[in-house]
Amino acid sequence: MLYIGLPQWSHPKWRQWGITSLEEYARYFNCVEGNTTLYAVPSAETVMRWRAMSHDDFRFCFKFPATISHQAALRDCASLTQAFLQRMEPLAERVAQYWLQLPAAFSPQDLPVLWAFLDRLPQGFNWGVEVRHPAFFEKGDIERALNQGLHARGVNRVILDSRPVHSAAASTPAMVEAQRKKPRLPVHAVLTGTMPLVRFIASDDMPQSAGLFHHWINRLSGWSEDHNPFLFLHTPDIGEVHQIVTMLLPVLQRLVPDFTPPPAQPEQPTLF
Repeated sequence: MLYIGLPQWSHPKWRQWGITSLEEYARYFNCVEGNTTLYAVPSAETVMRWRAMSHDDFRFCFKFPATISHQAALRDCASLTQAFLQRMEPLAERVAQYWLQLPAAFSPQDLPVLWAFLDRLPQGFNWGVEVRHPAFFEKGDIERALNQGLHARGVNRVILDSRPVHSAAASTPAMVEAQRKKPRLPVHAVLTGTMPLVRFIASDDMPQSAGLFHHWINRLSGWSEDHNPFLFLHTPDIGEVHQIVTMLLPVLQRLVPDFTPPPAQPEQPTLF
């Protein structure tokens, strides 16, 4: 089964979609990337509110907090990790996977630290790892060691496809910022776990982005036969993400026939 979602569940510009909350988002998309936990561990009340606003078939893919993945760099953070997982416990049955978005400074020399961290995690969950150090994308012993270590543990290698945003002209402030912040790395579509997670970063040029997405059609279709892949669609200005969803809709509905995004809402007339 293929899951399709966005990096967050609300944005002021999404009112044209009729989406202003997680509850409304979950009527149309069956998963969310859950960026919010990278920046802060939510309160217990917030977690319970997310539970109330989602449903049993909806899936969250939460990032580990940056206090664990960036500040601690996976070292001496057992108490932080335990506290985070305990806080998210009310959503446990709806969490598809928790994943580490590691900084570019996390290098091949740090692999023993990664293995030690993963080996201490509790059983019964799916985990993912996104690496950004360029050495992990140079085909050879280093990448082989990464992939083999993840595969042996059943951990998903999170896949970032930033080709669209880095191969289009930056004509808007959002594109300039996206090209500055999004890693420019090769796309290595490696299957190491049961829930491959693909993050597709579109550009402002929707036809160009749709053309580059073509690479994923057969891959996602094939993975869906035996696994549960997740596809998250991004745009430089996430408020405009409905454009790439609309552009890709025929393809997305081939992959998931019952996928129906929210209809665009007519703009309300103004007096002035």
